[in-house]
Amino acid sequence: MQQYLIIARDGNDTEAFERRMKARTSHFEVARQLKLHGQFVMGGAILDDHGKMTGSVMVVQFEREDDLLDWMRAEPYINEDVWQSIEVKPFRIAEV
Repeated sequence: MQQYLIIARDGNDTEAFERRMKARTSHFEVARQLKLHGQFVMGGAILDDHGKMTGSVMVVQFEREDDLLDWMRAEPYINEDVWQSIEVKPFRIAEV
């Protein structure tokens, strides 16, 4: 499976945190489904100096790039405009 590093930044407008919290339950449900199918490797929130969530980092893995794109089309943080900037990089976890 191809692994991908997702680096996503939330918007910095006054409604950004509210959008995140509104979509959070749905985002976690999608992540749980990825995990159930062996596609979620790890992830979590990026925090600012005050501990406020300002983005996310995820490592996901898919058999096909189309599966990655399907996930992105279904991801609540994308559909609900939480993530305003998204980097997707091919990635390989070190086996140590």
